[in-house]
Amino acid sequence: MSIVIREANLNDSSTILRFIKELARYEKAEHEVLATEQSIKYSIFSETTSTKAIICEKDGNPVGFAVYFFNYSTWLGKHGLYLEDLYVSQAERGSGAGKVLLKYLAKIAIANNCGRFEWSVLDWNQPAIDFYESIGAKPKNEWIGYQLTGENLIALAES
Repeated sequence: MSIVIREANLNDSSTILRFIKELARYEKAEHEVLATEQSIKYSIFSETTSTKAIICEKDGNPVGFAVYFFNYSTWLGKHGLYLEDLYVSQAERGSGAGKVLLKYLAKIAIANNCGRFEWSVLDWNQPAIDFYESIGAKPKNEWIGYQLTGENLIALAES
C-alpha cells in the first residue's frame, strides 16, 4: 500500500468535483453544491487564482483531496494556510490518508513561513473532531465564524 500526495492539475477537475459531492453528501448538504467541472477549472487552476488543491492517491487511485489557500494574520504579520476542505473516501478512512494529507499541508505551511494552519469542522462531526484533536489541533473557542452569501452579499455591496 502506497499513499502519495501530489499537486492537483486541470485534469483532476472532475475528480475534485466528485469528492466535493461525496463530502457534501456526508455533510447532508449535497443540494447546496453549485460547483461544476468548469467552475473548478477556473477557480482552482486559472492563472489568477490563489486557491490550490492536492490529490491523495493510494496505489495510483485518487482516494482524497484537499483545497487550501493562504490568508493573512495582522497580529502575527504572517500568512496562514487555510484548509477549505479535506476529504478521504469512506472506504479509505482509517488508512492514514487523512493524516498524510494534513502532514503534507503542514509542510507547505512551514515552507511558506506561515504562522498558523487552520480549518473549520462541523460541530456534529465527532469522528473528524477526534481525528484533529489526536494530531494536536485545538478548537477555537472565542471566535464565531460569519459569512455573507447570496442576496445578503449583494445587498451589502449595493448599499
